[in-house]
Amino acid sequence: MRAYVGVTDHDWYTFLAARQDLSEVNFWRPRDRRRFNAIIPGELFFFKTHAPESRIVGGGRLTGWELLPLSAAWEFYGPANGAATLEDLRALIGGRNGLRAGEDPEIGCILLDDVTFFAPGTSMALPPGLWSSGIQQGKSFELTEQPYAPFFDVLTTRVLTGEVEIDFGDPSWKHVGPMFRQRIQNVRLGQGAFQARVLNAYHRECAITSTKIWPALHAAHIRPVTKGGEHRVDNGLLLRSDVHTMFDLGYLAVDPSYRLQVSPRLRDQFGNGEQFYAKAGQLIALPDRKADRPQREFLEWHLDTVFKAS
Repeated sequence: MRAYVGVTDHDWYTFLAARQDLSEVNFWRPRDRRRFNAIIPGELFFFKTHAPESRIVGGGRLTGWELLPLSAAWEFYGPANGAATLEDLRALIGGRNGLRAGEDPEIGCILLDDVTFFAPGTSMALPPGLWSSGIQQGKSFELTEQPYAPFFDVLTTRVLTGEVEIDFGDPSWKHVGPMFRQRIQNVRLGQGAFQARVLNAYHRECAITSTKIWPALHAAHIRPVTKGGEHRVDNGLLLRSDVHTMFDLGYLAVDPSYRLQVSPRLRDQFGNGEQFYAKAGQLIALPDRKADRPQREFLEWHLDTVFKAS
């Protein structure tokens, strides 16, 4: 199993470390539009501050990477971007030259969940030889790589459980308790990652109306989390806000063959909805990846439980 050590600003760390209620964060890279594939979803991403401090200050589990408009990153993650306001985030993204009024650049977003930040005074120094001064953004490592495996055992256990006693003066990085090896499991998305993944899976376009104005689009759950659903791309549809409401109320549905179903009650109760009746029985727009397309189980649940068939 691999892990990645990413370089971050001390202010980003301290801002988020003070907000222990946040379990998912966006580790953004404003000028890096390349897909992040150094590790895969489920593997661990550790935070290392810039030199001269250069210490590990926490980490989390990778849920994915998305290229998002800055405004979307704020909409989905808010302060979990490491800034108190959108204006503060824009200032951080713009850097020395700032952003022009109305500019909404796309930024690379490394999406992380199950995040832990170490309390001040408990950060971890890297073992000698692990890190080179030439590494600018970060580097991936094999957790079993020798002679650093004991260090990664301690670090992994701290991030995933927080239950480890460390002798910070012991250069061997021994700790009390059993070594911990984390197996990759199915990655559960948080709310922010769910919205980001669904937005891009549907090419930022409503699956039913083809609306492309992303601020008007919602990542809709087919089976709500409150009804046993999960934040999964195959439990999601990208819908215009009013279409989302009609879907949740049962006036619209999608059958297992991905065709739009329209309730007769839309016309009976409101004398309206002709634009949807005209699309009844048509295929909705779908993600390119089959794994991202709505799962039959969720669509059938919505048809049986929510849809107003008559």
